[in-house]
Amino acid sequence: MSIHGPADGWVESPDGRRFWGRAGAAGLLVIDADERVLLQHRVEWSHFGGTWGLPGGARQFDETAVEGALRESGEEAAVPGEALQLLFASVLDLGFWSYTTVVARVTEPFDAIVSDAESLELRWVPRDEVDALPLHPGFAASWSGLSAHLDTRVHLIVDAANVVGSRPDGWWRDRAGAAARLLGDLQAGSAEGLPASLVLDETTDAEPSAGAPTSWWPSITVVLEGEATAAAAQSTGPGIDVVRAPADGDAAVVERVDGILGSTPEARVIVVTADRALAGRVERLGARVVGPQKLLAALARD
Repeated sequence: MSIHGPADGWVESPDGRRFWGRAGAAGLLVIDADERVLLQHRVEWSHFGGTWGLPGGARQFDETAVEGALRESGEEAAVPGEALQLLFASVLDLGFWSYTTVVARVTEPFDAIVSDAESLELRWVPRDEVDALPLHPGFAASWSGLSAHLDTRVHLIVDAANVVGSRPDGWWRDRAGAAARLLGDLQAGSAEGLPASLVLDETTDAEPSAGAPTSWWPSITVVLEGEATAAAAQSTGPGIDVVRAPADGDAAVVERVDGILGSTPEARVIVVTADRALAGRVERLGARVVGPQKLLAALARD
């Protein structure tokens, strides 16, 4: 494997195993509308050459895991990042080295093209046939955990009035400004995905299985009411929908939950509120409720 930058190189574990990428590595698992996964047949001279795995490679020191996965898949398979919807990520962290699998769905069909010397072939493989191929050991270990969540759709619905009111930042003097700050925090904080602890209702202390999500990119709905509705004339960006309730914000939250679960019962819906009455209403519909502080802590993490 040729070396192109300062982060391209081997990291050796205490037991002598070698892992590619001085800043860790990342790969992209992309699935299309026909339930096919894009796999790379690795060239013989590469690490575990001859096996099938995901387009990916070493991260650079100044890029995030998502940036690294998209860059590498673009370089190796001509995957266009703008044709993808990010779903979740899974991190294998060995302490001295990490590998992040970024999972996405195709929103606009594209042709994968062998773009460098690291691939023998690129192939769209039906998801139920992936196990039949000789897989890269790392991908083989994580595939079961990754595939178990490919159909999960996560929706985060934020009761903005309740969240804004939970932090004493002077919101009562400028409700629209406080709501705008929350929208900005959501946009920035969700860029690299929100932690799985916010999305999953984990009730055991068991170690997560290989491939289990460590972060998610949910569809986010923010419900504004009263003076706060002036905070947004339109959606703040991809993945965030702003609902300006004409009167009752709680009713708008319930309506959105009912609409999602009525059309997609298997969806995972999380409502952020500390309002007990609202919490009871959405829980009866099948949503999970988390408090404002859990969301704010997730947005504030490094």
